Amino acid sequence: MNQADTGPDAPMASAAPNEVRNVGPMRVSTIELFFDLVFVFTITQLTRMLEHDPTATGLLRAVLALGVIWWMYGGYAWLTNAVALDRTTRRLHLLTGMAGYLVMALALPGAFAGDGVAFGLGYLVVTVTHTVLFTRARSRDSVHGILRIAPTNVGAALLVLGAGFLDGPAVLALWSGAFLLAFAGPFLGGGLSRFVVRPAHFVERHGLVMLIVLGESIVAIGIGAAGHRVDAPLVGAAVLGLALTACLWWFYFSGDDERAERALSAAPGSRRSLLALLAYGYAHIPLILGVVALAAGVTETLAHPFAHAHPEWAVALGGGAALYLAGDVVFRRILGVSGGGWRVAAAVVALATIPLGVVTTAIGQLAALVAVLVTALITEHRVGGRQKAGRVAPPHP
Repeated sequence: MNQADTGPDAPMASAAPNEVRNVGPMRVSTIELFFDLVFVFTITQLTRMLEHDPTATGLLRAVLALGVIWWMYGGYAWLTNAVALDRTTRRLHLLTGMAGYLVMALALPGAFAGDGVAFGLGYLVVTVTHTVLFTRARSRDSVHGILRIAPTNVGAALLVLGAGFLDGPAVLALWSGAFLLAFAGPFLGGGLSRFVVRPAHFVERHGLVMLIVLGESIVAIGIGAAGHRVDAPLVGAAVLGLALTACLWWFYFSGDDERAERALSAAPGSRRSLLALLAYGYAHIPLILGVVALAAGVTETLAHPFAHAHPEWAVALGGGAALYLAGDVVFRRILGVSGGGWRVAAAVVALATIPLGVVTTAIGQLAALVAVLVTALITEHRVGGRQKAGRVAPPHP
């Protein structure tokens, strides 16, 4: 994974929008992985934020924060898909963006209160750096595309920054405006169709960050176990937490990433950009939010495995699993990957485990969730079969 693997961008300069499919071998570089590690720190902080405020307001704040954070992470995935990081100046630009993400992560727990200005300034640095570096793309179509979307990206960052100077309902109002403006930007600016998406790199980049995000669930096990004796109950709860994360990994990486790459490669013209935006920009939000909620729920479960689960943590476990599965089904549907019925059923049953945790124990709900997900995986494999699961239907935007 060295920088030489990125391949030249020069052939893209004279190509029509999105007519270039795969220009030479392109793999995710080590500096991109380094960037992802800093990004995932924000996910860790988001989990902590939800743990400290598991109310409806806390959940709304987590959704809004994840939305703007994920939006610009996705922007950097599109950026490195178009701009080769083969020059020192470009790597320094990326490191500047990483610094902005670090400030955002540090300020995230207080982003809706005393640290809102710091978060907003970090977000503005991330956004402006992204735009400046994207103009170095050799595809003039991609440069025109980012210049059309940049105003809404910067506008969203300014709304977040403005919220840092206020308090009360105005804070959530400005954050909501930033969320909506960012995600509507590609359609308001009209620049989406100009971007050239190279599927192999694009899918690999998002797959790797999902793998790192899933690692947040493993970190949650360590946090939940901290300060407790490593006895049989703790070990049992920890193993169940690991099994739950393994199920999430299996759902995402059981071939869907390869099918997604084939679907993007087969998509003609501007449709590829649209599918990439919908599948990886929008559908991945419930996937990541589901992991965040599960991580918070697992942390609390390990702290009190045999106590009745508090309603909010029972919701975090059951609702987090259901949200992850729902996002996965939407992701598959957008890209035309067949199947998903058993995942919908598993999501419904996962919600049914919420009262189980409240009435019995937290570890009982965790065990039930693992059983539900394992059953869904086994049934899907046996009933659907690998060949049926591998068929790709026409993608649905």
